[in-house]
Amino acid sequence: MLPYNIDLTGKTILVTGAAGFIGSNLVKRLLNDFEPIKVIGIDSITDYYDVNLKNERLKEIESLSKDWAFIKGSIADKTLIEKVFTENRIDVVVNLAAQAGVRYSITNPDSYIESNLIGFYNILEACRHHPVEHLVYASSSSVYGNNEKIPYSTDDKVDNPISLYAATKKSNELMAHAYSKLYNIPSTGLRFFTVYGPAGRPDMAYFGFTDKLVKGDTIKIFNYGNCKRDFTYVDDIVEGVVRVMQHAPEKQNGEDGLPIPPYKVYNIGNNQPENLLDFVQILQEELVRAGVLPSDYDFEAHKELVPMQPGDVPITYADTTPLEQDFGFKPSTPLREGLRSFAEWYKVYKMKDISKKYNI
Repeated sequence: MLPYNIDLTGKTILVTGAAGFIGSNLVKRLLNDFEPIKVIGIDSITDYYDVNLKNERLKEIESLSKDWAFIKGSIADKTLIEKVFTENRIDVVVNLAAQAGVRYSITNPDSYIESNLIGFYNILEACRHHPVEHLVYASSSSVYGNNEKIPYSTDDKVDNPISLYAATKKSNELMAHAYSKLYNIPSTGLRFFTVYGPAGRPDMAYFGFTDKLVKGDTIKIFNYGNCKRDFTYVDDIVEGVVRVMQHAPEKQNGEDGLPIPPYKVYNIGNNQPENLLDFVQILQEELVRAGVLPSDYDFEAHKELVPMQPGDVPITYADTTPLEQDFGFKPSTPLREGLRSFAEWYKVYKMKDISKKYNI
């Protein structure tokens, strides 16, 4: 295991995408586990999905009454980012701000270029001119594309993205490597695998399926159900991020006297792909158990098997060996346990405004 070389106590942490699913959970974890600590959050609160959900997450953070400051704005705003770094001594940056979603990138490419490329460039430039101890940033399992070798290893070539979203995430890794080499910025990229959990993103399958089933709509199961995903519970993702934050890649020079890039990339996934049809079955059972849907709900009448969508891949499967070796951690939350937590949250949060159509 690698020894921690960053003590987060007393530090100022910048978390971009702080109102997002992973970002808000990370902020709460940092504020609860480290004292003293200052966390600054940035988020543009876009309407890519329900802004009420993002505002609820921010209210939860505010309720902690900790040393927390929130800035509404975009990382693509270079002036804003420069102002944040000039006015605060930022020690560690966790860049989670991004336009997410594979399918959305096909119909709305501009937002991906703005947030994922220009925004990340602004963060790198700020870290260049205002040196930080560690830059941690979100990459994605989508960089593996149609990689036929499984499980996916960070040693695999990932030069053939099959969506613009994947291309922007691979670009982030390349940009971070260049800045690590040129300016000796310690950076670690994290390839997240299909993150899920309570208060997650409504565009993700488990959330979208639930919304549709509650409304009595039909859910579409892609590739006729012949898909596997390495579903990774949000608490496991956050645990991995917090551990990685505390060890920055070491700065050292090569024989030419120039910096060897202090740069690493890790997978964070459950290392256990689940078949999509099995996933839907567990989700159904947990929605009934939580009282979101009645026990006599006709699931078969609300399922449609359809072909693969552009940009999708048949399987995601994380090799987490380097993460285990360096940080002694491996995500391990069983899918049923994670979906149970989601279903129980959904019952409380989402069912308030839904009609009594199913006598719930």
